[in-house]
Amino acid sequence: MTRKTFLSTAVGVPAVVRNVSASDTIGIGHIGIGTRGGDLVKDVLKTTGGKIVAVCDVYRPHVEKGARMCGNPEAKRYTDYRDVLADKNVDAVVIATPDHWHSKMLADACEAGKDVYIEKGWTRTVEEAKAMRATVKRTGRIMQLGHQGRQYAAAIQARELIEQGYLGPVTLVTTGRCGNTPMEHATWRWYGYYNIWDRPDAAQVVKDLDWERWLGPAPKRPFSMERFWHWRCYWDYGTGVAGDLLSHELDYVQSVLRYGIPDLCSNLGGVHLLQDGREAPDTTSTTFEFEKQNCAVTFVSSMNSAQPLTPEFRGKYATLRFNRIGQDANDFEVIGERSAGKYGGGVIRKFDAAATPAQPSHMQEFLNCVRERRKTKCNEDEAFIEAVTFILSVVAYREKRVVRWDREKELIV
Repeated sequence: MTRKTFLSTAVGVPAVVRNVSASDTIGIGHIGIGTRGGDLVKDVLKTTGGKIVAVCDVYRPHVEKGARMCGNPEAKRYTDYRDVLADKNVDAVVIATPDHWHSKMLADACEAGKDVYIEKGWTRTVEEAKAMRATVKRTGRIMQLGHQGRQYAAAIQARELIEQGYLGPVTLVTTGRCGNTPMEHATWRWYGYYNIWDRPDAAQVVKDLDWERWLGPAPKRPFSMERFWHWRCYWDYGTGVAGDLLSHELDYVQSVLRYGIPDLCSNLGGVHLLQDGREAPDTTSTTFEFEKQNCAVTFVSSMNSAQPLTPEFRGKYATLRFNRIGQDANDFEVIGERSAGKYGGGVIRKFDAAATPAQPSHMQEFLNCVRERRKTKCNEDEAFIEAVTFILSVVAYREKRVVRWDREKELIV
């Protein structure tokens, strides 16, 4: 949507704001309880200080799943997210809908006086990202973007080492996401969860789903099983690997380097393997350039390899290598560059868990910040950086050119 369309279609919801004291339980409403949404219900149940009081989805089986999982038999069930926002018992919402709904739902939630935990990728266009950031700031709501890699202390300690010059000048960071499954179990082609491949009965899905409400601001189309279940494959609803996986890895890089939005981006690739009607690529090679810092960051994706690609920060004197993909990276080792003459070769240092305080879970931090009225680690400013970074890669891919971020005008040129 353009900014004009976004503003013209925003639904005014009366704000019912309850001041949450230190002894109060935070009432949480879940909007979207599909694949990731169900996992977020589990995440809330692991926290202290919150209680799920409402569940919402346009697909009846998902609402029923949320009601079964939420640990509260009295939780209200809704099919229209605006009813969640009007519920006086809801203090904060967890949004895990397809990405094409994110901008409008976040805006409406903020206007209704609700704090927001929202899944990545934040949104699909720079215009939407600007409007979202402005709305969060104007309304004073607490917002957390769902990048759980930020809950690990390893990134904090790595940042300190790099800032102290322990690695020397860092000129290259490499990241990526790869996967390999049977062709009949192609990435994003699951049905309701990552390991469910049995195709539901289409006629029953139509009965259980409010398709027009699911489409919302997206272009109007006849019902499609593929577009409903596999929406990440199509540009109308998301940004493919960019908003799903690249966003995780580059947000993790941002949490370590704090360089902000890259200056330049190139991105080549295509649907090289999974030629099943999807629009978003399965193979990409993306390079970001930070001109002031003299640093390049690469991201590669492939659905033809299960070999792991963990974040690596390559300095003149040493390379810092994390143990897992960015969203799960909780350990690292530092390998010396013998030829540089400062350290010996091999592993010269490891993450010291005792040296950096353990961090609360990403969801627990959100609830802590709601109660204390302070910014989260992945707040609206960090979310804006995340969104623009992966949107740069989408524009570069779709237009087959190098793109630049104009920092003053906040435009892709």
